[in-house]
Amino acid sequence: MKIAEIEAIAMAVPMEEQIAAPISMPRADEVAGVVFKEYRTTMVRITTDDGITGIGECMTRLSGTALRDIVHYIAPALIGRDPRDVESIWDLMWSIMMNRGHVKGFYQEAMAGIDTALWDIFGKSLGVPVWRLLGGKTNPKIWCYASSLRLRDIAILRDEIDKHKENGFNAMKFKIGKDPMNWRGEMKLVEQIRAHAGDDITLMSDVNCGYSGDLKTALEVGRALEGEGIYWYEEPLAPDDIDGYAYLRDKLSIRIATGEADFNKYSFARFFKRDAIDIVQHDAARSAGITESRKIADMADAFRVAYAPHNGSSSNIIMTVSLHLATYAPNFLIYEYMQSDWNKEQRNPLRWDLCQMPIKEFKDSHIVLEEKPGLGIDINEEIVERYRLP
Repeated sequence: MKIAEIEAIAMAVPMEEQIAAPISMPRADEVAGVVFKEYRTTMVRITTDDGITGIGECMTRLSGTALRDIVHYIAPALIGRDPRDVESIWDLMWSIMMNRGHVKGFYQEAMAGIDTALWDIFGKSLGVPVWRLLGGKTNPKIWCYASSLRLRDIAILRDEIDKHKENGFNAMKFKIGKDPMNWRGEMKLVEQIRAHAGDDITLMSDVNCGYSGDLKTALEVGRALEGEGIYWYEEPLAPDDIDGYAYLRDKLSIRIATGEADFNKYSFARFFKRDAIDIVQHDAARSAGITESRKIADMADAFRVAYAPHNGSSSNIIMTVSLHLATYAPNFLIYEYMQSDWNKEQRNPLRWDLCQMPIKEFKDSHIVLEEKPGLGIDINEEIVERYRLP
């Protein structure tokens, strides 16, 4: 079996009306028009000489066409190789950018799309799910949480909490950190969220790096969250602030979680060696695919760090990839089951319609996967053609 063709397809769905930044971010008013101007993804499709097609996804936070071009530049070095040699091909892609900026950013996100498509081919060629290739069904039922509640009027939040409960969730995550100077006001809403959700609901907080450069506020907020019995404290600081994370973990009893904005095992190793986090949240669409993501999860297990894969503004392709990793990982904790889009007034067809996740059952906040070959997804070509960029 040989790789015959590699195609990357950038897709975008423009916002019908511009929205404000839905999460914490620096200079939000000035950058929201760029960051949140559209829903985006970059899909990679690899075809073998015997007709097997594999699908992957690149994390696409900004320019899908940039990722598409990187994939197409890499492609000639991969044509003719056995797609099942995932380790060798990963190392080849890594070598292309050795000492040229490969350790962060767009290049690794492009690698992720290729790598996940190769694993899809590998599974299809043997007629088994990807999780079987990774090591088997360690977690036959995958605990998951509803993501995410955004701090708005408490009446709206109560309705959202009730809806998640009715849909079978016993865990939910809320966003904070949009106004660091008014963190006490946000904590009043958190108190109301906790009171309405009840003690039988596990609640997690996500700051999206909102307290970067303000370690004292991060510490104060962490103590307030502890008082409300919040399960974890996600991304309070900048992604590379290892000293800050180590400080918070030492001073707080709440679990410290981070990793969605980081890229590879070498970077994560620094966090693990410093005992800086309790929960690792890398995203396979950013951290160079399944091959590297499995290594990060395994390394976290060696340091007794739990694994809770991140799923953000992506399509159901990478959300399915995360389900396969969750099914395998011995240190798996909980899965981020996305229930909301950036824009409350505009549905994201790249998430909901591009493909369907191979979920056999969702019950009592747990997912059971169907046993389909490869990733177990089929692409809706109508959506691809409607939203692909020239």
